[in-house]
Amino acid sequence: MAQRAELHEVLLGIVENVYFQPPSNLQMSYPCIRYERTDIKTEFADNSPYKHMTAYTVTIIDQNPDSDIPAKVGALPMCVFDRFYTADNLNHDVYKIFF
Repeated sequence: MAQRAELHEVLLGIVENVYFQPPSNLQMSYPCIRYERTDIKTEFADNSPYKHMTAYTVTIIDQNPDSDIPAKVGALPMCVFDRFYTADNLNHDVYKIFF
């Protein structure tokens, strides 16, 4: 299974509504997780790449400011908190995860 598909399954284990790079015209259901690929970290040995780790930005969108979803995402391996913001009366917790 591709790494992104594995990440998708992990996120579905946290919340029912998970969207990968959704188009702007898609009506999302909340609470949800929206994620997108944002970077690839490459490690080198003898000037040759030997390991690639894909980074994703994972955004939890929830009406509940005290949701437990961010804590569950934050507990995933190789995951770090990036920022929090509100928009359209929704809370957005943003994480970066290497998967």
